[in-house]
Amino acid sequence: MNHQEYMKLAISLAAATKGQTSPNPQVGAVVVKNGEILGMGAHLKAGTPHAEVHAIAAAGDKAKGADIYVTLEPCSHFGRTPPCADLIINSGINRVFIASADPNPLVSGKGIERMQDAGIEVVTGLLKEEADALNEPFFHFIKTKTPYVTIKAASSFDGKTAAKTGDSKWITSPESRQDVHRLRHEHDAILTGVNTIIHDNPLLTARLPQGGKNPIRVVLDTNLRIPADANVIRDQFVKTIIFTGCEIDRSKAEELKKYNTEVFSFSANEVPIKEVLRNLGERNIMTLFVEGGSEIHASFINSGFFQQIILYMAPKIIGGNKAIPFIGGDGANYVKDAPALEFTEIEKIGGDLRITAKPLREAKE
Repeated sequence: MNHQEYMKLAISLAAATKGQTSPNPQVGAVVVKNGEILGMGAHLKAGTPHAEVHAIAAAGDKAKGADIYVTLEPCSHFGRTPPCADLIINSGINRVFIASADPNPLVSGKGIERMQDAGIEVVTGLLKEEADALNEPFFHFIKTKTPYVTIKAASSFDGKTAAKTGDSKWITSPESRQDVHRLRHEHDAILTGVNTIIHDNPLLTARLPQGGKNPIRVVLDTNLRIPADANVIRDQFVKTIIFTGCEIDRSKAEELKKYNTEVFSFSANEVPIKEVLRNLGERNIMTLFVEGGSEIHASFINSGFFQQIILYMAPKIIGGNKAIPFIGGDGANYVKDAPALEFTEIEKIGGDLRITAKPLREAKE
């Protein structure tokens, strides 16, 4: 195996932890000496040992004189765990290969500098593009202090999410719906609007055959119209946060607290998307999955507060100018003003297409 293959192995270890390390990054590490893999590991969960710790522990005394391949720059500060840069230095490792630099101001460049000062050779940028893609949500969160937003929708071939009667079951295939549960499992929080709660009464949980992590549920509900017996209130599988305006029934808000539900009211009678994202960022919610109706989608897209859209397109034509579109609102006045996207992935799932697109500014970064 060569340097790239060892780093690919480290990246694959990190990729396997998707959805469980937030608000920390996904990191993999591999220790190699004389062509032999001595140890490998991944960071599994915030507050637990980092990838380098697992890999070096597995290598033991053989780590002296070895190389280590790490997908992200080793930390150099004391957080919930000790600095990995110090561990590498003390282990006697001779050479460190790093894919991505860490944008965190507490780390950025400092881990590399500390290891170089100790006489360790450090090689950076090995498979950087692949490793950067792995931690795109983490990088966004560190830079903006707000969650990485994924908008999800299921539509017919002509872009409708429901017929004119409001009926929407089921546009897409069972395979697509199962894939949505996987994505819920990989996100910290899932957001929808009160109209979706009233109309569909969803659970918004990750129902996977092998179990799964349920995201925190977030509901935008300006006037606190949510039914007290809604599934997202009564099941209590996971916390629900309801963002409202200031003009609400306070006694109802107090009653909802009994059901693992928090009501957060803004000072004006509106629910600004920007402030919702800022609030969620303060709660260390790194990834947000938006599963709203057409008006919620329009609010996020028109304000530019999204990083990617995942659309499940079914080979059906609903038709009609009264059917409900994937994106509501007034839309752009001119085609030239429409938000420009770039397709980043297209995959067939069941009989549907799963299309991932990002704003051009995101795709080029």
